[in-house]
Amino acid sequence: MDGINADGMGLRALPLNGVTVLDLGQIYNGPYAAFLFAANGARVIKIEPPGGENMRRRASVSDGAMLPFAMLNSNKEFVTINLKSDEGRALFLDMVRKADVLLENFAPGVMDRLGIGPERLLQENPRLVYAAGSGYGWTGPYRDYLAMDLTVQAMSGVMASTGFPDRPPVKAGAALCDFFGAAHLYGAAVTALADAMRTGKGRFVEVSMLEAVYPTLSSPLGLYHSLGNRNPPRTGNRHGGLAEAPYNVYPTSDGHVALFCVSEAHWTGLTEAMEKPELRADARFVDLASRVAHVDDLDAIIGGWTLMLTKDDLLAACAKYRVPCAPVRDLDEVVNDPHMHARGALQRVNHPDLGDVILPAGTMRFAGAPPAKLRPSGAVGADNQGVFRDWLGLGDADIEQLVRAGAI
Repeated sequence: MDGINADGMGLRALPLNGVTVLDLGQIYNGPYAAFLFAANGARVIKIEPPGGENMRRRASVSDGAMLPFAMLNSNKEFVTINLKSDEGRALFLDMVRKADVLLENFAPGVMDRLGIGPERLLQENPRLVYAAGSGYGWTGPYRDYLAMDLTVQAMSGVMASTGFPDRPPVKAGAALCDFFGAAHLYGAAVTALADAMRTGKGRFVEVSMLEAVYPTLSSPLGLYHSLGNRNPPRTGNRHGGLAEAPYNVYPTSDGHVALFCVSEAHWTGLTEAMEKPELRADARFVDLASRVAHVDDLDAIIGGWTLMLTKDDLLAACAKYRVPCAPVRDLDEVVNDPHMHARGALQRVNHPDLGDVILPAGTMRFAGAPPAKLRPSGAVGADNQGVFRDWLGLGDADIEQLVRAGAI
């Protein structure tokens, strides 16, 4: 379906073409939700304080520390507004009146204290979707707790479920809570936008990172229930609910692979790949419950087999018999993954600050519309003139006055 819509009508615009989003996001959560809008065709105007949003501080550490900013802020326009000044807030309200969506992930109450919270903004633009991401939500006992990905991993049970039973809990290597929250925030905003386009009425929507990540604990929660509502042990690389076997990371002669079976067909295929069909008749492994009960024995047998093979040989053997298996790859392999590059999910970009980098282009594919070509993130206030003059219609004198007032 390359370049062709399913109905045969040819190329089409990305679905959010014509939608304007104001992005007040910072660090990961808000900026990624706004990036999803940009990747799907919306015009996204990132509004930063005069010194730039918090993640720009990382440039003082190293160029590489700024790569996440580049990853999350492609295809946006960049303006600065001092929202603590009267003139800045007035300028911001002019933008709100023309926008479709506002995204922010400040702590609950910050925008209200500035006098530009959801109630005020919906008065100015009744069709606006005001979407707010936060750690714990805008209501409830935890509302005012400071939240970052690490603290939400701790609070949510992610850390308690990660690691090995004889070692302390550890965080996930990826910023799961920030990005799960961001994906749900985008979903909430698009859902409300669909309603606003149908009814002409916008609304306030909010997403809690804590609540967004909770469903990912499905397997550990199943084990918790099985143990009579007692806290389960950490399971390392085994199934989080200890309800599947084999399910583990196994050694090879040149690294490791992740391998598991979630059906009897998979188990049969694995025994064929191992050239050990007799395992299917072994009383220890005759069905799923037996394999889970004798998982140590099972893992020892499988690990002895995998250790004799390279990752590539093992993948070929498992692919032949349709057994789920994947190499444990390092970041260099993932960044240069031919599959994601072939799909346009990763794109090579010459970034003005970082040089040649590989950036994500968004996760969603729409028939008839190729992924958006990435435009690198810009400097602080790079688009002030274009946005304020061309979009808002301000004259040179107006812009000069805003600069003198410290509003931009």
